Amino acid sequence: MKLHFATVDVFTEHPFGGNPLAVMLDARGLTTAQMQAIAAEFNLAETTFVLPPRDPAHTAEVRIFTPRAEMPFAGHPNIGTAFALATLGNEEERIASDPLLFEEKAGLVRLDLVKDGGSVIGARLAAPQPLTRGDDIAAEIIARACSLNARDIETSGHAPCIASCGAPFVLAEVKTRTALAAARPQTELFLEHLAADRATGILLYTRDEARDVDLEARMFAPLYGVPEDPATGSANIALAGLLASLRPEPDLVLRLKIAQGVDMGRPSLLEAMAEKRGRELTGTWIGGRCVPMMRGTLEIAP
Repeated sequence: MKLHFATVDVFTEHPFGGNPLAVMLDARGLTTAQMQAIAAEFNLAETTFVLPPRDPAHTAEVRIFTPRAEMPFAGHPNIGTAFALATLGNEEERIASDPLLFEEKAGLVRLDLVKDGGSVIGARLAAPQPLTRGDDIAAEIIARACSLNARDIETSGHAPCIASCGAPFVLAEVKTRTALAAARPQTELFLEHLAADRATGILLYTRDEARDVDLEARMFAPLYGVPEDPATGSANIALAGLLASLRPEPDLVLRLKIAQGVDMGRPSLLEAMAEKRGRELTGTWIGGRCVPMMRGTLEIAP
């Protein structure tokens, strides 16, 4: 069985930046075990597998795998898959519909293509689920899990907490860019306090007005085989929703430019938005640009 794939750098306009993604353009005939094995072989943060939609009104069914586990929803895999289908196509034809609708474990994901003139340069997605805020996590636990001191964690805006728009993450603010750069994941503490079924990983962020962004972030998910992720759309879309929900204004459109991957040498730029009406969060979105990188074939036994 010959399978065609493409790789895309997501949340960047420069090759070798952003978060790399592998897209299996037509995954028909693959078992779940084979998909997991292929994702482990690519060993990227995520690999996606495009299947025919169950509902013909939708664009595709998309399954998302880290090197160790399947994800119900993720940001950069959706953005990159939409870009790949719009610019390269699957085995039958280039996907020309806009918006695209992907069937995923977390629900239906809508993606609007981002264009420059007539050229597709990226995509923007709406979260498949409304924001939910789960448990608060002690600052001391987050600090130890990330090789920091508890005094590095900023709690004036919110306590470190689990939040989700389709995939759960711990969201924690740190006080300085220096603390953010010093963070290192401690896998044994993730195992002890943040089991994989409780939270995908920890997103640390800090205010960064020195650069032309609003926030800078890092995300660690060692239990999913991702020691650090260059760009995490599913965590940052939840962060935008959380920050909007905490603002006092009853009506608000919050737009955030978020840098991630800088300390990894894979600088990424994510554009997040959250809307609030009558004190209720009405939607969250994340988007960015993409760069095509490689195309190839993978041959496996049927």
